[in-house]
Amino acid sequence: MKHKVRRIVSLASVLTLGACALGMFAGCTTQHPEVTITYSFNGKDYSVTYTLSRNDAPKTVQHFIELADAGYYDGMCIHDYTSDALYSGGYRLVDGELEEIDYLTTVKALEEEKNITFTQSVWMEDGTPLYAVYGEFSGNGVENEKGREYRHTSGALVMYYTNKGTKEIDVKVERADGGKNNDGKSEQTVHYSKNSATSLFYTYTGVSNSSNDGKYCVFGMADEDDYQNELEKGLFAAIAEYKETLAEDVEFTRKITQTLNKYDPFEDVSKGGAEDEFDTPIEKPIIIKSIKVIKY
Repeated sequence: MKHKVRRIVSLASVLTLGACALGMFAGCTTQHPEVTITYSFNGKDYSVTYTLSRNDAPKTVQHFIELADAGYYDGMCIHDYTSDALYSGGYRLVDGELEEIDYLTTVKALEEEKNITFTQSVWMEDGTPLYAVYGEFSGNGVENEKGREYRHTSGALVMYYTNKGTKEIDVKVERADGGKNNDGKSEQTVHYSKNSATSLFYTYTGVSNSSNDGKYCVFGMADEDDYQNELEKGLFAAIAEYKETLAEDVEFTRKITQTLNKYDPFEDVSKGGAEDEFDTPIEKPIIIKSIKVIKY
């Protein structure tokens, strides 16, 4: 009888593992998934593991994981290299020029190609999906009753959104808090400018910036050892070493004035003329070689 019980337990274990492999997002997800972002610079790779927080931002985390799993981010560049952040998620370098990704067309194609459905929480008023997630931060009225695990400190992984102009365009959003902080209403109509994210993200490399906690969604944090060894002593040190080889009149980055929202589905936004200035590494770019999910 004991042998029979052992066989039954073993079979149950195998079936459980199989279910996890086949249904990673269904019953085997954790509150703290992990991803590894591999940055490539000047022929070398630097891999940093980030722990994500479903407690802080459940829909943002799920959306980011799904994009990463679909290979959306692979090959993109750091389009803005600043003193306190590495910005990515929306541009590639093509023949030495910065090229914005047509986000909506790309994710729709990935859904069809890979037979997946991306998590989203923002729709046009007529119900047309925008494949975006509503910002899970206090500025959008989304409070975390348990308190936030991650804030704008060194190594924070943050979703951000572009300036969409002042045109008043309304969209419908599904709140991540289920309506607890919105009179019990899980859906609401908001100004489109409060749409948090499509695919843009950054790693915060400054010391602390609490003023941004209410404006942008911090949804992950870099492993402390990886941050120190792979970024500070690795990537950043390699960049500093490379800069020393440049002539005095040559900069590591090129200032590029970029028209934003070129492919936005709302014409008032795509033709609104919003601009931003990026400091983009061109001659020696920093590439997102891959983003791999290592724990769901």
